[in-house]
Amino acid sequence: MQDMSKYTKDDLWVWNTLFTRQKENISGKASKSYIDALKNMSPVLNADEIPDLEKINSWFKTETQWELQVVPGLIPVEEFFKLLAERKFCSSTWLRSKDSLDYLEEPDMFHDVFGHVPLLSDPVFSEVVCEFGKLGCQFLGDTEKLIQLQRLYWFTIEFGVIKEQGSIQSYGAGILSSSGETNQIHEQKANFIDYSIQAIIEKEFKTDIMQEDYYVISSFEILFDSLKALADVWNTETILAE
Repeated sequence: MQDMSKYTKDDLWVWNTLFTRQKENISGKASKSYIDALKNMSPVLNADEIPDLEKINSWFKTETQWELQVVPGLIPVEEFFKLLAERKFCSSTWLRSKDSLDYLEEPDMFHDVFGHVPLLSDPVFSEVVCEFGKLGCQFLGDTEKLIQLQRLYWFTIEFGVIKEQGSIQSYGAGILSSSGETNQIHEQKANFIDYSIQAIIEKEFKTDIMQEDYYVISSFEILFDSLKALADVWNTETILAE
């Protein structure tokens, strides 16, 4: 449960500082879908108040039917996929301290809410995230496929980029909640690779450095279609193996 009464003036300062500077920073660097979603959610997601997850959930009831689920921290991948399949997105309720504004290894509420939540109101992207959950639930007993799905999640929902009107824009939450990562992509100080779901599920990732490789999609529809195609391939393999 989230206890709004426990947040301090320092917490509000941290939230306001992070939100204000990153909202300004992502202008011209984030995907139009994200920018539009953040604007649409401004009544319940803004710089002036720490997010109240109940208010956000009420807002979602009129949009894409998602719900934020409070979690204490990182949870088992099996539980994570089950929640996504039910359109429940995990969020922590703690905020980083003043002396840790620029980097945290474990995601806090700014990462979870500012980074992830806005695009859940996008009809196509919300289906992508739900499809991740459904596919994960289908293969809960298959360790190799769960690892491959984690890689896909990392290079898309966490660190995904999209080409819009000829330029590369960010949509992944790990990017949009990080000024350094946002700027690295905008300045093209990384490798940008055409999206290939097969290449991604075979690629290992690191959590303790800024990314070196980003996979570029042309639309969220492409991402969704590739997930469905992957599900078809995996289901066919399962049938043939029986």
